[in-house]
Amino acid sequence: MQQARTTCPYCGVGCGVLAQVDDERIVHVQGDGEHPANYGRLCVKGSALHETLGNHGRLTRPRVDGVAVDWDTALDSVATRLAAIRETQGAAAIGAYLSGQLLTEDYYVANKLFKGFVGTPHLDTNSRLCMASAVAAHKRAFGADAVPCCYEDLEEAELVVLVGSNLAWNHPVLYQRIKTAKTRNPLLRVVVIDPRVTDSCEIADLYLGLAPGSDGRLFTGLLARMADAGKLDRVYLDRHTAGLEEALAAAREDDTTVEAIAADCDLDPERLETFYYWFTTQLHVVTLFSQGINQSSSGTDKGNAIINCHLAGGKIGLPGAGPFSITGQPNAMGGREVGGLANQLAAHMDYHTPGAIDRVTRFWTTENLVPTLPDGPGHKALELFEAIERGEVWAVWIMATNPAVSLPDANRVRRALERCPLVIVSECAAATDLLPYADIVLPASGWSEKDGTVTNSERCISRQRGLLPPPGEARHDWWIITEVARRLGFGEAFAYTHPAEIFDEHARLSGFENPSHTPGEGARLFNISGLAGLDRAAYDTLAPIQWPVTAEARRGTARLFEDGRFATPDGLARLLPVRPRAPAQSLSEARPLRLNTGRVRDQWHTMTRTGRAPRLMNHRAEPFIEVHPDDAASHGIVDRQLARLQGAGGDYLARIRVSNGQRPGEVFVPMHWTDQFSGRARMGSLLEGHVDPLSGQPESKHGAVELAPFRPGWEATLMVADESSLGDDLVDESAYWARIPLSRCQRWQLAGEPGDIRDWLVWLADHLSPAPTLWSEDPACGRLRAAGLDQGCLRWWLMVGPPAELPGLAWLDERFNEAARGEALEIGNRRRLLAGCDDGAGDSGPLVCSCHQVAQGVIVSAIRKGDASVEALGARLACGTQCGSCIPELKSLIEESA
Repeated sequence: MQQARTTCPYCGVGCGVLAQVDDERIVHVQGDGEHPANYGRLCVKGSALHETLGNHGRLTRPRVDGVAVDWDTALDSVATRLAAIRETQGAAAIGAYLSGQLLTEDYYVANKLFKGFVGTPHLDTNSRLCMASAVAAHKRAFGADAVPCCYEDLEEAELVVLVGSNLAWNHPVLYQRIKTAKTRNPLLRVVVIDPRVTDSCEIADLYLGLAPGSDGRLFTGLLARMADAGKLDRVYLDRHTAGLEEALAAAREDDTTVEAIAADCDLDPERLETFYYWFTTQLHVVTLFSQGINQSSSGTDKGNAIINCHLAGGKIGLPGAGPFSITGQPNAMGGREVGGLANQLAAHMDYHTPGAIDRVTRFWTTENLVPTLPDGPGHKALELFEAIERGEVWAVWIMATNPAVSLPDANRVRRALERCPLVIVSECAAATDLLPYADIVLPASGWSEKDGTVTNSERCISRQRGLLPPPGEARHDWWIITEVARRLGFGEAFAYTHPAEIFDEHARLSGFENPSHTPGEGARLFNISGLAGLDRAAYDTLAPIQWPVTAEARRGTARLFEDGRFATPDGLARLLPVRPRAPAQSLSEARPLRLNTGRVRDQWHTMTRTGRAPRLMNHRAEPFIEVHPDDAASHGIVDRQLARLQGAGGDYLARIRVSNGQRPGEVFVPMHWTDQFSGRARMGSLLEGHVDPLSGQPESKHGAVELAPFRPGWEATLMVADESSLGDDLVDESAYWARIPLSRCQRWQLAGEPGDIRDWLVWLADHLSPAPTLWSEDPACGRLRAAGLDQGCLRWWLMVGPPAELPGLAWLDERFNEAARGEALEIGNRRRLLAGCDDGAGDSGPLVCSCHQVAQGVIVSAIRKGDASVEALGARLACGTQCGSCIPELKSLIEESA
């Protein structure tokens, strides 16, 4: 048994992980108590990392045109086809779409190959979907894409503002840090600004449930209020900023009375006045903002509206003060460092940076090779796939992401991929919505196998270490890219044998012709030249460190702009004039409801990793539509009923969740479900392709939809030990389906079209093996329970009826576990099989505590018996005692029960 340090592959918090490795298996993970991001804490997703591993469901061999081949054949095919397109159509006919799941070293060589040597500008990343507006706002205000804060600022602050961020679910470890800070400092206040009442409101001293899209108006109003109240820091503004008068003039184009601003934001004026008073009278203020700000057609302006308020009050560059953009992915920041966005070059240089193209060209030049960098930026994410659809881009290489699901107007993206002559996909999962469109599939390594670095939201570079060998023939992304580069004739520039060599080159480029940070001298703020020259051993043992890392700052830099000097030519920060705009997607009589989208607590992106851990699947087991009770009533819909949303590009069929935390006239859907887990639950199909004109980031928080009830002809729950025994017609014959992995079986929730009548015993005999062994049928009520046994072992179990009639499924799951061990059912268990339980208990509802597998029904029962506090519930049931992510939900259940 060995213990190794690595970094979590989920959100941008960048938590350190201690992994217990035994015989090429990770058997346990826990938080790294020495890592500065989390100091030993882990959320439930991080705690379940070892449960997502294993070779099942992994890509293990390359494929070319649907045929498994060896690596030489696959790499030769990639190089030959790319070269042919480049020769006949030009370099701009080639594109690449990368991911914040890649390590910095992977990102670096991909950017170098495509922009530097293939010569195409069309390389972008899925970070465009989450962070591009924050990047653009940083550049406009600070002169560089630089997050000024560090995590310690959350604990030093007097006021923390969460806007467009459900921190409790999306960045749980940071949420726990703030919660602990509030316990230590009772004077610390927290404001939550969000259209939805989320679990983050548990620690809120003030909640502002504003109208979607009105964030810009709220913060331009705040700037005007600061000026009117005499709360501008004139000394700081005069010495360190420019643009105040223009920003104020724009803010005052609208009525700046609290009543007018409150009316525009649909807020209570007194609550808004309280927020304005707190912000203007406190110096140590941190404003955390995330996708709710960024994913807007005016996301850049919203980011600058927030930054304006911090600059105007001098609330930046101090402990506990600053605008803090929280990244969504583990290496979105690292991708930005190496030029992963289409408008960037490497090392935080842009195409418009004076001398940047020449500088990068000279740095990448070898004895016999000179790079051919493009003259200007390429297509951003949505533009790239539109160019593919138009036939302008003939080849696209997609790495570690799934645009067939995640981009707006996802059906259009699929049509574009269908007509693209060459689609190359580097992927670790064997089943994704993207793979059917791939001409060449390259099996890539995943977390616990990849070796390199990532950079988190506070600019902290950490090692993600390769602890296990990749399965089968899977290879690291940097190696795949390097091998293709060699076959294209660029081998001299890609002579890497280890990621340490790539990191060293990346560090050297960051310091290449980069003077000390003096205004007017063209200094680039991103600089890790202090890490250049690390040998293999030093790279392997690299401890977490925040950039800049230079000769003057060998231990890194926790907080930026403490000296009031910024990365602009004159050293002054810029306040920008912001004129708030409504969402681009307008409501209509046909689609009158506002759509909001986001993450759920226990899932990540498109579930290729978290979907492999059964205990992460049962907090929100099915895709859902969250609606306010008034909207549910007006549409004739009840809780847990199936319903349909109709949007711009398609429909969405899922189960209703009625919630008072949802604003009337608005609905919420999660982003995670794909065609691998449900039939019609792709969030991207509901959204139009509106983008921020400055950042190119899609407006994923604002759609327009129509809601209608779906009344199925039947509903059923099927549990099967072996999915290979099911035919495709199981899905084809169901109007609705959701696949929910359990420990030793797959649970399927199914529903038929209205009016669909099925002879279930005939259907079972035709579709499942073995034929039904036990069954109980009540045709008058349309109910059936049946099971199939093979040599006394349970192979499948079916209940026809609504999910509300289900027993608790843990007992059945254990029977499938026995079958996997070859153990026949005991006589007593065989008698109980159709009941599906041994005590007559019904379904206990969704899991609330995923760490300890405690369901809602069990918690409610304990509350009713007197355990009416989080502490009492923890003592009796252990819920809330590990990662703490479920505590807000526990408190809600206590309040509801009371």
